[in-house]
Amino acid sequence: MTTREQMQLAKQASPLLACADTLLKNNALLAMAQSLLDGTSDILAANAADMEKARGTISEVMLDRLALNESRIAAMAEGIRQVAALPDPVGEVLAREVRPNGLVIEKTAVALGVIAIIYESRPNVTSDAAALCIKSGNACILRGGKEAFHSASAITKAMQQGLVSVGLPAQLVQLVQDTTRNSANELMQGVGYIDLLIPRGGAGLIRACTENAKVPCIQTGTGICHIYVDRSADLEMAVRIIENAKTSRPSVCNAAEVCLVHREIAGVFLPMLKEALVDRRAAEGKVPVEFRADEEAVNYLGIPAGETDFDTEFLDYKMAVRTVSSVEEAISHIRAHSTGHSEAIVTADDAAARNFIQGIDSAAVYVNASTRFTDGGEFGLGCEMGISTQKLHARGPMGLRELTTYQYIVRGNGQIR
Repeated sequence: MTTREQMQLAKQASPLLACADTLLKNNALLAMAQSLLDGTSDILAANAADMEKARGTISEVMLDRLALNESRIAAMAEGIRQVAALPDPVGEVLAREVRPNGLVIEKTAVALGVIAIIYESRPNVTSDAAALCIKSGNACILRGGKEAFHSASAITKAMQQGLVSVGLPAQLVQLVQDTTRNSANELMQGVGYIDLLIPRGGAGLIRACTENAKVPCIQTGTGICHIYVDRSADLEMAVRIIENAKTSRPSVCNAAEVCLVHREIAGVFLPMLKEALVDRRAAEGKVPVEFRADEEAVNYLGIPAGETDFDTEFLDYKMAVRTVSSVEEAISHIRAHSTGHSEAIVTADDAAARNFIQGIDSAAVYVNASTRFTDGGEFGLGCEMGISTQKLHARGPMGLRELTTYQYIVRGNGQIR
C-alpha cells in the first residue's frame, strides 16, 4: 500500500475516533496493551532481525535505543494503560462566556484529525504515539526509521488487532511501509490529509521537516541541554545531578551535553567531576565520560574542546565543559548555544536561581535537579509524543492536551445580529 493510500484511509477513519466516547477509546487502549503482551514473542523475533542488521552500522548507544526485551515490551503495554487512565481531553470546556444577548460560547477541546509522526530507531515510540493519538481522538500514521522497521511493524500489527477487537478500524493506526525519503516527503506534503506532523529524532530529521513541510509541523527533540554549577552549589549534589543527567541514558534528548562551572569553584569541583564520571566509572567497568574542556577546564579534564563541541548534541558519553565568571555569563552562553530544550542550575543562592529562571528561554528550566526529568511520564502526562522546543502550539513534553485543538460551540435561542 502506498503512503498516499494510507493517508486517505486514515482521513476516512478519523471521524469515527473523533466521535468515540471515552469508554470506547479506553477499551481500545487496554486491548492494544494486551495485544502487545500477547504478541511479545513475535515482537522480539522482529526486533532480533533489526538488531542483527543494525550491528556494526550504528553505535552501541543507539543499539540500546533499538533493543527490546520482555521488560521493555511490558513497559510499553503499561504506558498504554497509563494513557487509558488519564482524563480524556476531548470535549473539555476550556472557557465559557455568556454574552449579554444570551448566547453561550464555549471554547471546547476537539481532536486534530490525522497526526503523522516521523521518528527514528526507537520502537517504543510506536506504541507511545499510537496510544496518545487514540486517547486524544486522532488517527495516526507512523513513519519509523529503517533500522527499526520490523520491530515497528510487529508492534503496529499487535495494536491494530487490539483496535479491531473493540470494533474500531485498523486504519486508525498505520505504519508507513516505504522507509525511503519519498514517504517522509509525502507526509510533509500531505495537505488535506495530515493535520499535524511531528518529527521525533535528530537535528537533521527535524530540520528537514520544519524546512520542507507544507502541513503544520511541531519542532521537537534536539537537546543541547546545559547544567550550570554555581559558586554556591552543594558540590556533591552537583556531581550526582550531572552524573545522572549525562550517564543514566546518554542517547536521549534530555541528557545533559554541556556543563558550565563557576570559575571560583572550578579547582575543587572539576577534579570531583572527573573522579566520579571518569575514574570511578572506569574502575567499575562502565563507560567513562569523555570531557571536551575549555582552556581553563582542560587543566583538570584533559581533552580540549573543538570549535563545534558546545553546539553538539553528542547522544553519547561525551560532555563539553566551560568555566564562567557569573550566572549572567552562564545565561549568555546558554542563550547562544541552547536548542531550547532543558537547562539546569545547581545553586544554594535564591537570587542566582531566580536570575537563571528569568534569563533562560528554554521549554524546561530546573533548579537543583537533573534535566532527565523532561519527560511526559515524569511530568504526569503519561507517555509523550515528544518534547516541543518551539513556543506554538505546544511547548515541552507533549501529552494528550497538546494533541487537541479547540472549536467554539455557540448555543442560542434565536439570536440574530
